[in-house]
Amino acid sequence: MGNTFGHLFRITTFGESHGGGVGVVIDGCPPQIEISAEEIQVELDRRRPGQSKITTPRRETDTCEILSGVFQGQTLGTSICILVRNKDARPQDYSEMAEKYRPSHADATYDAKYGIRNWQGGGRSSARETIGRVAAGAIAKKILKQIAGVEIVGYVKRIKDLEAVVDPNTVTLEQVESNIVRSPDGEFANRAIEEIDRYLRQGDSVGGVVECVARNVPKGLGMPVFDKLEADLAKAVMSLPASKGFEIGSGFAGTLLTGSEHNDEFYIDEAGQIRTVTNRSGGIQGGISNGEHIILRAAFKPTATIRKEQRTVTRSGEETVLAAKGRHDPCVLPRAVPMVEAMVALVLCDHLLRHQAQCHTVRSPIEG
Repeated sequence: MGNTFGHLFRITTFGESHGGGVGVVIDGCPPQIEISAEEIQVELDRRRPGQSKITTPRRETDTCEILSGVFQGQTLGTSICILVRNKDARPQDYSEMAEKYRPSHADATYDAKYGIRNWQGGGRSSARETIGRVAAGAIAKKILKQIAGVEIVGYVKRIKDLEAVVDPNTVTLEQVESNIVRSPDGEFANRAIEEIDRYLRQGDSVGGVVECVARNVPKGLGMPVFDKLEADLAKAVMSLPASKGFEIGSGFAGTLLTGSEHNDEFYIDEAGQIRTVTNRSGGIQGGISNGEHIILRAAFKPTATIRKEQRTVTRSGEETVLAAKGRHDPCVLPRAVPMVEAMVALVLCDHLLRHQAQCHTVRSPIEG
């Protein structure tokens, strides 16, 4: 229940933070897509813990194993199963949390729903679940690149009240990966590292915003009414752990403009294609991609598990205090970047396959 995402390109993730391992089963992947464990590993390494001084010190290589669906470097068209085994689990660090609920975490709500929970690192509520998403996203990215030339780049836009200056039209993966914050704005990154480290020393945490751009997205992706492209992107991004907000295009800032200020006027470019002068729509109009860059932002709260002592209650209803133990990120933003990219890739890949299945014979009345 709730572990499956997508329609034609469908994923089901499995596993728990301190269990034997985590992974994903992918259904609907087209055949003859060239993919290797090494390519998937690149994305997992961007997500894995212990990669810098501002991430959780948990030491996991997150080495992926492709158990099915790939043969001689190509997808077979059958279900793909990818497994990552847990190597550095320390369930004893969470023994106090077996009885005490962590404030703003999933402990109390899981108990309220199921009457039982895996308190070792949060189980399915842990960000470790996203390994399966990132692994599947690596394949989705490859499909999008091979079929349509789509490029997806995410980066940290804001940490607390510090904001980076980034041009989504030109930003590159190499620029994003040039520092441990994953922001192409070097000055911002240096200040952000100091800010995150300061709160880490205090036993506290901070949040921020990841911005993501998808370039070369074909026109026509998305469905009317309930399966609008931005609606599916919002669900995808908001399903990530610690996500608390979603914007696309002008987002909430668009509410400060008039219609004449906000509308994206059309023109015909030198290639005879319909384009928009501005892109306040964020590449989507009427729930359907218009060929412009898709630009979205995801807000992530401060990490809920912190070392500072806080008021809480026990499972038996007694008031108490908790200073959480275990290994946690003081800021989820740097590791959230590949997670956001993966969810965007999964949505776009699914809608690309759905569009081709339904509309591959359709021609635009204007563009022929």
